[in-house]
Amino acid sequence: MHLEIAGQGPALLLLHGWAMHGGIFAPLLPALTEGFTVLRVDLPGHGHSRDSALPLDLGRLVDALAEGLAAQGAAPALVAGWSLGGLVATALAARHPARVRGLVMLAASPRFVAAPDWPAGMDPRVFEAFGEELERDYRGTLDRFLMLEAQGSAQLREELRFLRDAVYARGEPAPRALREGLSLLHDGDLRGLLPGLVMPSLWLAGRRDRLVSPAAMQAAAALAPASRFRLFERAGHAPFLTEPEAVARALIEFSGACPS
Repeated sequence: MHLEIAGQGPALLLLHGWAMHGGIFAPLLPALTEGFTVLRVDLPGHGHSRDSALPLDLGRLVDALAEGLAAQGAAPALVAGWSLGGLVATALAARHPARVRGLVMLAASPRFVAAPDWPAGMDPRVFEAFGEELERDYRGTLDRFLMLEAQGSAQLREELRFLRDAVYARGEPAPRALREGLSLLHDGDLRGLLPGLVMPSLWLAGRRDRLVSPAAMQAAAALAPASRFRLFERAGHAPFLTEPEAVARALIEFSGACPS
């Protein structure tokens, strides 16, 4: 997997969402690289990792990420996952706790779709429709997903433009990876891992998020020990685009409260 490293200080691993790549976190870098060694990975099938043969299987994926952190000589890292990246971050924290000193869920949930015992989740038919449309209209489907990500933000036009520019900035994501990612979002349920987490967690939600409701994130945070929840009033699904300085401050403050 392609990895970019910038800054100095404690390790901070950033994991992107569906169809994106590590470059999406660029707005956070100015505030974070002074105090962190920021590691941005392109997940398999995405960005510069488009040709990676590694599937989006959580077990194999987080094992590879843990090996990568060890190869970098990184001490236990703060791991932040946005959207789909939150599932990866949660699985990494649960499966390799010695590698993770703090978990950050950034507009992310351990279960994305609704269920009888999870009413705040998203309608599963939305993800099913994206899967069906992906085969017929690849670019149109990606664009509709980007519009959902930007909706609700106080800076909708600016964020949509940024997302549209970013999604193809490192080439088109592999169709296989997009299908596997949608399956993870549709079928994934990591709620059972949360009570056993041994590290603190921070849950950062956008009040206007149309993909992951703040109510779902707050309910998930209540399942995890030593958790904190914060709501960004003006943000949609990408708070780090709407309020990058505030998100960076939240990460810095949280890092100070995590074991070193």
